[in-house]
Formats: sequence, C-alpha cells, structure tokens
Amino acid sequence: MQFSDFGLESRLIDTVEHLGFTAPTEIQQQAIPAAMQGHDLIASSKTGSGKTLAFILPALQRLMKNRALSKRDPRVVILTPTRELAKQVFSQLRLFTSNTQFKAVLILGGENFNDQVKVLEKDPHFIVATPGRLADHLTQGHFYLNGLELLILDEADRMLDLGFAKQLSQINEAADHRKRQTLLFSATLDHAQVNDFAQELLKKPKRIAIGGAFTEHNDIHKRFYLADNLDHKEALLQHFLKAESYQQVIIFTATRSDTERLANLLIEQELSAVALSGELIQSQRNQIMEGFSKGHHKILVTTDLASRGLDLVNVSLIINFDMPKHAEEFIHRIGRTGRAGSKGDAIAFVGPKDWLSFKNVEGLLEQTISFAQVKGLTGKFKGLKPKKVSAKAAKVKDIKTDKSPTTKVKKAAKKTFHVAKDVGDMPIIKRKKALTAQQIEDNDLDEVK
Repeated sequence: MQFSDFGLESRLIDTVEHLGFTAPTEIQQQAIPAAMQGHDLIASSKTGSGKTLAFILPALQRLMKNRALSKRDPRVVILTPTRELAKQVFSQLRLFTSNTQFKAVLILGGENFNDQVKVLEKDPHFIVATPGRLADHLTQGHFYLNGLELLILDEADRMLDLGFAKQLSQINEAADHRKRQTLLFSATLDHAQVNDFAQELLKKPKRIAIGGAFTEHNDIHKRFYLADNLDHKEALLQHFLKAESYQQVIIFTATRSDTERLANLLIEQELSAVALSGELIQSQRNQIMEGFSKGHHKILVTTDLASRGLDLVNVSLIINFDMPKHAEEFIHRIGRTGRAGSKGDAIAFVGPKDWLSFKNVEGLLEQTISFAQVKGLTGKFKGLKPKKVSAKAAKVKDIKTDKSPTTKVKKAAKKTFHVAKDVGDMPIIKRKKALTAQQIEDNDLDEVK
C-alpha cells in the first residue's frame, strides 16, 4: 500500500515523498482512511509506529477540502501531555504546512504568556498545545472554539494520568460537539479513565488497536545485567560506552541529580554527554534537545522526561541505569530506539532497589528474563526472593475488610491528597492543598516541595 492510495491531496503526497516516507505503517493504514471519512477515533499503537502522521495527514486533508466553519476560530487543536512531545508534533506539522496557507502555533506552559496571546490573536488554523496552558488562554477569552473542526488528543492516557481531566473537559465543552470530529490516541485502550473520557468526547468512535496494550519491540535487542550497587552500575556503564558500537545513546536515570552527576562523570572521561531534566528552564531544555537531535552530543542522560514522543532517529542504544518505577515506562524508554523498522539495542541494570520494578517489567513482557554477564564485572547480587507471609499475618489480612476504619481512613486520605507523577523523576507529591494541573505543567511535573 502507498500513501497515494488514500486519496490525499497532491500537495500532501508530494510532501510525504519529499520527506522520504515510503509505505504507510499499520496505524496509518487504519487510522487515515477512517479519519478522512469523518469518524471519531480511539486508537492505540506502540511508540515509534508513525501515529503523528496518522492524524496530521487527515487533518490537513480536511482543511484543504472543506470550507472553514469560522474565519477566526482555530480549525484544529492538537493536545499533548508534555512540552517536548508538543514540540515534536509541531515540528512535523510545520513540514507539511510550509507550502500551504495554513498557520500553526505552539502554546506551552513555562513560556511567555503575553507572547502567546499575540500569536493567538492572529487567528491560527492549527494550535498544538499542552492542556493546562491552553485552558488558561481559553478561560481568559484569548481565543474561542466555536468553529473547531478537529480535536486531537495525543497520548490521552498520559494526560489523564497527569491530572489534566478538568482542562480537557473544559476544552471539550468549549467546542461545538455536533460539528466537531475527535481523534483520541492512547498507549493502551485498557485504561478505565480513557474509556470513560472517550464516552464524554467521542461520537460512535471507531476503535483501532495495533498490537497489545504495551507491545514488545521486536526490533530491539534487550539485555539485562545484575548490579550490586551504584559503583557497580557506573563500572558497567563505562564498560558498555567503550565496548558497544552506537550512533547516539540515551541513558535513563531515576533522579534529576543523577542526570547531572553521570553526565559530568562521562564528560570527565572525554565523552560527549549532556544532561536533561525537568528542573531546567524551557529554553535550556530546548537547546539541549536541539543539540542532541543535530548530533552535537553522542550521549543524553535524562529522566523519563525523554521517554515518550521524541523521534530521535540516530539513537541506536538505550541504557536503563535505573529501572523505571512503572513497568510501561520501560516500553516507552526503549522505544526511543528501533524506530520505523530500524534495529536498536537496550541494556538495563538491575540492582536491589530495582528488583521490584524489574519483576513488574518481566510480568508486563510476559516472559522470564535471564541475566547476561560481563567478564570481570560479575557481582554478588543474584536477585531477591519473594517475602514469605507468616500464618499469623495472613490470618490478620483475611480478617480485615474494606469496611474497617483503617481502610476508610486510607481511602479518605487518598482523596484529600493530589497525586502527580514526575515525568523526570517519578516521585509522588503529597500536599494538603491539591496541586493544580496548571502548576504541574508549569513545573513540568517536577517535585514541588
């Protein structure tokens, strides 16, 4: 199958060919025709499957073929959970709008608010945004959505997990449901909140699921190594950076402090490394990512801030210095390599503190994982045995029910506190006063103390 088989405008086909896209991916084959027919969609596919093009092409086709419902309101709004993903989507969109009359703007938290007001006043056709900041502009009447034709939610599961449900509902309510088409993309369709939200947003949607909820990357060779402690991990890291053949490497750590520490350690060894974390201001992060994507650095040390959405074609090796706290993030991390049919390598270090996370990944992949060894760097740690539950403890557990005062107190406490997960460090933030989604976005989900 070719892109020309979709019946797209000749200008779109010319751009597709000029950018080197050949045959459409599976998600593109299914999503593009359905979207072009005007159906609402709820779709999932693994990272690196070409999902961005699956909604950009039908969006542009719609604008080219149909008259605008409003001369002032945006025609298409694309929402993403993080600034980095929004920038990635915006960059791809600009490649396709460069030879058209359509204007696109990027609206992100953490950037100058008044400058954004000015670009919104120019009546753009496309808005690519993070939900918190866009909802802010909507509240203050800087633009309206009465004439919105297409609402696209990229990584909707992530936006809901990060607490943006209120903002998404606000944006949804501001648009005319009768005339609007909605495309919702999620890493998984097995997400209760996504399905509930889809019922609110979508009209008789078509469901598209490519692979499982978290499909394993067959183009990525995965290796796991046991590590005794931090020093052992650092020794393994230095070994692989010297022994492996790679174009570019992303090293994932658990904390922001480790990104700087490891990057400085590698720089001292005259390796071209740079650190990325959520504590940096947006302009610094932009500069780092732009430099890395252009090949100015060979090694990027980062938290989970870079685990999703970024299309870095020269990354051939991923190193999990620390295992992620959430198993599905492992899939997103290693998905930064092996993209669009290319081969990639992924290495993971598993120490005592990583063991539970490792077992969760093993369960997600539904396979028993064996450990490789490096000659001269084999440690003493061989894994942890499951904790035994005493008969007395088991009996106490059986006696307790959901109606017990202790359980009720815990449930009430969970409702009292707002819980957010940092894209970079994944700490749990607990405060007596709920943190708003806009605050989360402006801090890029960093820990607020």
